[in-house]
Amino acid sequence: MKTEHAHMTECAAEAARVARGVSARQLEATATPCADWDVRTLINHWVLYTSHGMEHRALRTELPEELIARDFTADADWAERYAAQLDRAVAAWSDPAAWEGTIGEGESASPAADTAAMLIEEIALHGWDVARATGQEFRLSDEAAAHVLGTVEKTAALYRRYEGFTDEVDAPGATGFTRALALSGRDPRWTAS
Repeated sequence: MKTEHAHMTECAAEAARVARGVSARQLEATATPCADWDVRTLINHWVLYTSHGMEHRALRTELPEELIARDFTADADWAERYAAQLDRAVAAWSDPAAWEGTIGEGESASPAADTAAMLIEEIALHGWDVARATGQEFRLSDEAAAHVLGTVEKTAALYRRYEGFTDEVDAPGATGFTRALALSGRDPRWTAS
């Protein structure tokens, strides 16, 4: 749990840094690595699931409908609010009990540690999407990158089944986070221009 929580903390800090680097003008951009989403839609998904969703998963509570429908980017200080919510989410996962048992019900239930790993993956992959769409980089330590890659390797087939990932992109010699991007269907060479 300590290692995974450290990766979560690192990815959240990098996501907050990237969010703070998005200008108001860039919110109107249409090109993102996620073909069906413009920048605003991508950021709203990212904010909802990687901060609010991450906290609610740790606490085993449902996301309120109000959050699901919210345009987080409508607030001029959305990036600061996102950073603060990421801090709350990471703090919720600092409780060892958050990593125990299962999260979800029925067929969607999964071990809490697996859910946390997928949330870390989501922060990193969509963090990269936002970074690339806004002319930034998403940087991870080798250790966090290896963790994200390991999770992508375990979940790629499931994500493809539900159209969360597209087919793997050919990236000869790619390792670490670049390999995770390619395996998730993202072209590591993608740029907005």
